[in-house]
Amino acid sequence: MSEYACGAGNIIGVTGAIAAGGPGALFWMWVSAFFGMATAYTESTLAQIFKERRGKEFVGGLPFYARRLCGNKVWIGVVLSLVYIVYAMMCLPAQGFNVVSSVGAMGSILSGSTIPVQSVFYYVVSLVVIVLVMVMAFGGIRRIAAVSNKLVPVMAVIYVLTVVSLILINLDNVPYFFSAVFKGAFTPEAVFGGAFGTVLMQGVKRGLMSNEAGQGTITMPAAAAEAKHPCEQGIISAIGVFLDTHVICTMTGFIVIMAHRWAMEPEAWKAAGTYPKFLLSIGSMTPGGLNELVMILVSVCFCLFAYTCVIGFITFSEISANRISSSRPFIHFIRGLGVFVAAFGIFCNIAGYDLSNLWAFSDLGNIIIVYCNIPMLYIGFRYVMKATKNYRESENPVFNSSVIGIETEYWDRENKN
Repeated sequence: MSEYACGAGNIIGVTGAIAAGGPGALFWMWVSAFFGMATAYTESTLAQIFKERRGKEFVGGLPFYARRLCGNKVWIGVVLSLVYIVYAMMCLPAQGFNVVSSVGAMGSILSGSTIPVQSVFYYVVSLVVIVLVMVMAFGGIRRIAAVSNKLVPVMAVIYVLTVVSLILINLDNVPYFFSAVFKGAFTPEAVFGGAFGTVLMQGVKRGLMSNEAGQGTITMPAAAAEAKHPCEQGIISAIGVFLDTHVICTMTGFIVIMAHRWAMEPEAWKAAGTYPKFLLSIGSMTPGGLNELVMILVSVCFCLFAYTCVIGFITFSEISANRISSSRPFIHFIRGLGVFVAAFGIFCNIAGYDLSNLWAFSDLGNIIIVYCNIPMLYIGFRYVMKATKNYRESENPVFNSSVIGIETEYWDRENKN
């Protein structure tokens, strides 16, 4: 289920960063992801160390390891579970917005004309999306995992193959890409007339939006994974950050920067929303006869990325809610709240608001949860170091409480002293 992290942010996050901070913002996304790999390793290893088995599934993550690291106080787990739920609810509107906007983009491409957001088409699409979100949200974690595990690999492969093909077709623009990125990272005035701080801020913010390293939000899927040693999942999460930002996001950056539509059509670029900016870039990179097909393929991928993010946020909110109370009315309330907040984002689309208005909520949610997670990583780092030493020094490492000097109930049952 860790695939939820890979999604719409890989497209709109990169496009938005470049639109606001210039091509140099991509460089700072690389830098933030480089350090984020270490952070992801630490938090995912902690998630594995303190995970718990509930029935046939594993649960864990920030609320679980924070409770154990802070003297096993119940209220710590409850507070951080609430923090995660608040974070998820602040991110949901943007993802609901993205689902409907991508379907609207597909409708406009197929019809050959722009479809007004206040139209029967958008009303019907919005209603259908809300119903689909509700069906998945109230279908339980197993249904969501089953659907996502089938959707995510397919759409990821389609997106990667499509973008790589476009890069190969436009190889003559590759030198411009590297020139713009490195020049813009340190002398942004030469590209956009922006300030160095703007480039740095956009790169780091959208990098965090893309790979989530340090937020504690990847710790729930990390804890849900089966592993023979906690450090195995830590390594996988670190590699995931690399693939997410240095590979997938860079592919998106290639498209947006190589097309440099802001220079060719400044008025159209300025007027377009974040996702339409990406479609403008795709259009100029695609051979004429394949233009509509490529745009449809990319829009389908974007739509599914955003949809799986929506149901992912609701799912992990439910997992957090179980740390507070497992009563059915409370769990149904959290599910219903998730659907309602996602619908709010959808209605923002119909109202004609720009996505940047909803990004402000997401950025605030990111700040709140990062400030809660980083101190926990600092406290738990010594245990991660001991686990890492155990993993590196043994050919067939056996992990349990004796390795780190603190009780790990699951690992003690799995690997008895």
